[in-house]
Order: sequence, then C-alpha cells, then structure tokens
Amino acid sequence: MLEESYSFNRTVMDYIHHAAEHGLYEIRGLGAKRALPTFDDLVFLTASASRYPLEGYREKCQTKTLLGTRYAKKPIELEIPITIAGMSFGALSANVKEALGQAATAMGTSTTTGDGGMTPEERHSSKTLVYQCLPSRYGFNPDDLRKANAIELVIGQGAKPGGGGMLLGQKISPRVAAMRTLPAGIDQRSACRHPDWTGPDDLAIKLRELREITDWQLPIYIKMGATRVREDVKLAVKAGADVVVIDGMQGGTAATQQTFIEHAGIPTLAALPLAVEALDEMNVLGEVQLIISGGIRSGADVAKALALGANAVAIGQGVLMALGCNSATYVQHGSRVDATDDYARLETAPGYCHHCHTGRCPVGITTQLPELEARLDPAWGAQRLKNYLQVLTMELTTLARACGKSNVHHLEREDLVALTIEAAAMAKVPLAGTNWIPGLAGNE
Repeated sequence: MLEESYSFNRTVMDYIHHAAEHGLYEIRGLGAKRALPTFDDLVFLTASASRYPLEGYREKCQTKTLLGTRYAKKPIELEIPITIAGMSFGALSANVKEALGQAATAMGTSTTTGDGGMTPEERHSSKTLVYQCLPSRYGFNPDDLRKANAIELVIGQGAKPGGGGMLLGQKISPRVAAMRTLPAGIDQRSACRHPDWTGPDDLAIKLRELREITDWQLPIYIKMGATRVREDVKLAVKAGADVVVIDGMQGGTAATQQTFIEHAGIPTLAALPLAVEALDEMNVLGEVQLIISGGIRSGADVAKALALGANAVAIGQGVLMALGCNSATYVQHGSRVDATDDYARLETAPGYCHHCHTGRCPVGITTQLPELEARLDPAWGAQRLKNYLQVLTMELTTLARACGKSNVHHLEREDLVALTIEAAAMAKVPLAGTNWIPGLAGNE
C-alpha cells in the first residue's frame, strides 16, 4: 500500500535530498507558493434595498488619489490608486522598465525605480517616478533623486523582510555593473539594513537629509515588509514619513532564499488592518497615506484593500504576468513564437516558472541577455500593461458603484464580510451571516 507521509511528503523529501547532496539553500524569484489567506476570503455587501447602487453608464465614480500631503511641497496626484511597485533595472531588462513607464504614464499613475538606480529610459517614459533609496545604495545618485517625483526609503520588502537584495552574477551585465559600481558577472548581495542608522532616531535624521537635498519638494515614502506592522508604522510616522508602504508576504522578488519567501512575514490581509490601526492610534489617518502591496492581482483585490483603509496599492508580480511572465509564447515581429523549449531548458514549464534569478527568462522580462531582452518590445508591453491596469480600474469602480459609492476612496470596512473565521479575525470584519468578529474584545 502506497501512503505518503504528510510531514515528510515528496516535496519535503526532495528539499532534504537536495540540501544533503549540495549543501546549498534554494534561491528563486517571485513570491510565496504556499496557501495563504487572501482578499478572496472577503466579499462585498453590495447595495440592494437598504443601499442604492450607482448606474455605471451615467454616474461617475472618482478614482483620483493624492499621496504625500503631510510635509511635501509637491504631493503626487494620480488618476488611479494603483501604482507600479519598485522593480530594479538588473532584475528587469531596460525594455521592461521603459514599458512600465509608458503604461503608468498612459494611465496617470506612478512607477518606481527599484534597486540599482534610475535609467534614462525609465525617467523619460515615466511622468511620475518614485526613486528608491535602499540599504545597498547601489546606483544611488543625488542628481537623479532630484529628478524624481517622490522618494521611497526601503527598509524591507514582503518577500524577504530582514534580508538584503540579491542579484546573481548572470544578470550583472556591463551596464548593470557600471550603474551599481560592481564587477560584471559577480553575484551581488546587498546589506539587510541601511549603513547610516541603527534605530528610529537615525531614521528621522535620514528623512531630514532627503528633504533638505530635495528642498522639501518631494513626498517621502517608507516601505517595510509586513512583520511587526503596528510598531513599524508608528516609528515611520514618528520619523516623518509622508506615506507608509506595507508589503505583505505574498510580495515578489527577483531572487532570494526560498526560506524567506515561504516562512517570513505575515500575509497582506493580516498586515493591512494593523497598519490602519497604527495610523489611527497616531492620529494621522488621512494625513499620512498608506499604500499596501503583496499579492494584489485584480480590481476586486484593490477595492477590498481600499475598503480596509489603504489609500492606494502597489503591484509587481501582476505587472510581470501582464507582460507575459509564464506565458507559453512571446511576440516577435508581429508573430507569436513558442517558448516552451526555453522553459524546458530551465527544467520548468509555463505556469510554473520562478526562475527570474537565472537571467534566462524565456519571454524576455527578467533578463539582461540581449537576445532574450529583444523578446519584449516596449510598446507591445506597455499596451498589455495599460490594458491590465484599465481592467483593474474598471473592476474597482464597478464594485464601488455597486456599493453606492461615487468615489473609490469612500469604500469602507462596513462594506465587507469574511468567508472564513481566520479571514474575519485578520481583516477585523464580521463572518458572513453573523455580527461576529473573532478575537475582537467584547465580541466573543
């Protein structure tokens, strides 16, 4: 009789056998593959007799979003509350970075540099560009900083909170190496913490330095992986952040240890209410904006994030999928070309690929090899991503109208219920069909 062990199943045994044979941990890209609570575990209580829905064909639903109103002289005004998360040139090709900028500009939203600095293609194509300052400081340039529209000070990200960046040597092309002042072809592993502070007081000093170098013009975001969310948000507010970005453990990465991806941080659904509570307890709700990221896939996800208190979302993996990540084909010279053999050489298949770290992306997204990079035409990619962002926005406004809202930012927690006990406890909304919020004091 064949009976597989639950604790030592084939996946676990493969992991142990690989570790024993090679003495190396696994590095991969993208995000967590384990089952986690998501926004799918929430549903909207849309309008009927007790609430009046809005007609989509004649009643408008506003999506404008303002970020950075606390201290910056020039807050950012976006047409939609959906932004492009930080993904570096190095992790992504220059063609992809250009496509992101074109699509974001067409939709009236922002894109973000990622580690390693700003490329001219990215600045030229992006009307609104957020410049990241990471622990590595690779490619950090004060002159480029002043050309940006906002600054994102990155303390951590959801896929690897407490860990530093990683870009393996096969992706360190001569251009990437020159921007990061690194030797070409050598693995890059950056610091897990900023070199010039050891605590929250130093963080406040760093924010003031960035404000002075930009004459207080630009909003400053602080981005953190979702771990000790309540305390981290309060420290970011105290340090002087205009915007706080919280990245749940479903967030993606170009490369990190699998043990980080699957076993560090908390899900986005659990992190968001904690961040909102922290802002409320600091009496800065509405003054300090909140961006949530990590596994945002659909307009429904965006709507639920806003209803739970976020001002905007940031998307990364969804962007890559829109560009063709894990697709069986790519488009070249107007024709579809089969890429399954390229996936096979990576010992994977379309729909299963997480090999961003190899630099051998079959569809030309996460690569620095010229012959592969050419598989992603910037204009074609921009159109695909624009279409995706349009769909997300239409789905968002459809749900908002169905809840009787003329502005997507009027969505509220009262519009949601949970389908599972754990989702109800994390999101702090009632279990569907009841008034019960598990774990809430006085509600047991």
